[in-house]
Amino acid sequence: MRRKNNLKTQDLRLKTKLMKKTILSGIQPSGKLHIGNYFGAMRQHIRMQDEGDSFYFLANYHSLTSINNGEKLREFTTDVVLDYLALGLDPNRCTFFAQSDVPQTTELAWILGCLTPVSLMEKGVSYKDKVAQGLNPNIGLFTYPILQAADILIYHSHLVPVGEDQKQNIEICRDLAGKLNRAYDEELLIIPEEYIVKSVAIVPGIDGRKMSKSYDNTINIFDEGKSLKKRVMSIQTDSTALEDPKDPDTCNVFALIKLFADDEKKNEIAENYRAGGYGYGHAKKELLMLITDYFAEGREKRKELEKDMDYVHDVLREGGKKARQRAETVMEPIRSKTGLYRSFNA
Repeated sequence: MRRKNNLKTQDLRLKTKLMKKTILSGIQPSGKLHIGNYFGAMRQHIRMQDEGDSFYFLANYHSLTSINNGEKLREFTTDVVLDYLALGLDPNRCTFFAQSDVPQTTELAWILGCLTPVSLMEKGVSYKDKVAQGLNPNIGLFTYPILQAADILIYHSHLVPVGEDQKQNIEICRDLAGKLNRAYDEELLIIPEEYIVKSVAIVPGIDGRKMSKSYDNTINIFDEGKSLKKRVMSIQTDSTALEDPKDPDTCNVFALIKLFADDEKKNEIAENYRAGGYGYGHAKKELLMLITDYFAEGREKRKELEKDMDYVHDVLREGGKKARQRAETVMEPIRSKTGLYRSFNA
């Protein structure tokens, strides 16, 4: 009960903060979206689309740090759009667009990069973590926080709700905005407020580690049939015998069940664990049904959207137009102040 009250309090606090303010968040189209993406970010994006002037973008420039296949990137980008629209994101209530449709973002990123000490990038925890996971240590990955800062600052974003793992990058963003303002002795950029969303779920993958495409331990949102069953049945468990009691709080399967089941169902399954005679196979079958039911409506809506790709492309086209207009109002005075010459209008 206390956790539920804390989440309600945080939701109210976030709603108050977001009122009449610009919020921004993005997601990388670097693979099929999984339930970790949904509970970690997508659910919050959909819930917050009415709480402020919301900008949500597909971070396809960022995806280039790990994807060198144009066909795949286009496929993943389309998949993300379909997933968001199917799950309830409404382009009439927010601005939904592709990062690459706003050239002002990379323009600002270069200017910020010219003010960024190399030592600041060398402190990047996210870069070190990704290299440790096997990603190619390229310059794009190294300077990722600069482009991320431009993503945020180009729309005069006030709030960027993120998980704890992004805290350092938001601090870098605030630092770079301050550097630009001080360098030209004018408030050219709004310094966004830090808002760490404590309620973001940490979703375990089928191997027990955090669910991530990098670990190939994901369960995709719209998996179904044999594909979904294979992933669920692959979730790692211990060797406790069927007849023995089990601890639900240390089980990867139950950790996932808690995300989908209501309180009554969670308590029922937890009691079965502790009573004995209830195997991990039983729990996996429960989880399989819960996932199937939870995303059933979205799954059907996605199939309908796939039949109208003109509408899907129009959503990005209109969102990109709106995002460019906002970005240009931010970029124009920066160009003027920095002395950058342009012989044409945007």
